[in-house]
Amino acid sequence: MSPLSHLLTHTVGLGYDIADPDLRRWTKAVGRSITNLSFTLDGWNTPLKFPPGEGWFYGTAIDWAGQVLERITGQTLGDYMAEHIFKPLGIHETTFRPNAFLGGVADPLSRAVSCSFRDPGTGTVSMVPLPVPSDPPVDSGGAGLWTTTEDYAKMLQNLLKSRLDDPKGLVSKESVNEMFRPQLNEVQHSMLKSLTDTFHDDMIPEFPPGTAINHGLGGVINMEDVPGKRRKGSMMWEGMANSHWWIDPETGIAAALIVNILGTDPVVRSLYNDLELAVYADLVPEWLAKDVA
Repeated sequence: MSPLSHLLTHTVGLGYDIADPDLRRWTKAVGRSITNLSFTLDGWNTPLKFPPGEGWFYGTAIDWAGQVLERITGQTLGDYMAEHIFKPLGIHETTFRPNAFLGGVADPLSRAVSCSFRDPGTGTVSMVPLPVPSDPPVDSGGAGLWTTTEDYAKMLQNLLKSRLDDPKGLVSKESVNEMFRPQLNEVQHSMLKSLTDTFHDDMIPEFPPGTAINHGLGGVINMEDVPGKRRKGSMMWEGMANSHWWIDPETGIAAALIVNILGTDPVVRSLYNDLELAVYADLVPEWLAKDVA
């Protein structure tokens, strides 16, 4: 596996310091006042959890992949994506810097969904401060994109077109096939399974416990069909604020579901589950009938 593949599969050994007990202890021991959510190179610069290639751990790898691209192209990540992805796809409301631009309105953040948190005891939802900077020092490839459901769906749909070798696809069919190829070896897979078993509702809540999974270039792949829902070989990921996407190459279904509520939220999880079941029942009814039978 190449160094870049280690970044794109989270097998490089980097973690998120706010989420990992070992890195939190290190942060305290060295008197560090920044975190990965500071969106700075120093904030992403943490000790490795393990040597590259010897495990799997979710962290700042995609942020560093963005930095690799910036060094190669001489452009910021946002400028490169605007030129090569956003403009070709007619995407107009996606950016790493909402204070500078989001839809061309005078106060772009006024259109943003407020950040919120549901009290696990009472179920009450309250507004909380945004945990990331709206004017970041560095474009965060792992967590910094502001977008709309419509814009994000255009990117997912284009990946499906690329997989079919459609001339409108932005990347090659071979590249998309490599993205959807399971990348993890036995040791890496065992660490992914251990973490997703432990934190199932935070990481892969749409899969029944015990569902076989692997990791491609950019997301988790389910290695078996999910009853009434996506088929084997689909890719997904979700973030700390419960925004969520999946691509099912077999059926041609792609979805982007954007909310902004922090933490494990059972209401959001239930809504996502109901939505996916409804989508497949409507668009692929024979798939649901197969599961019921």
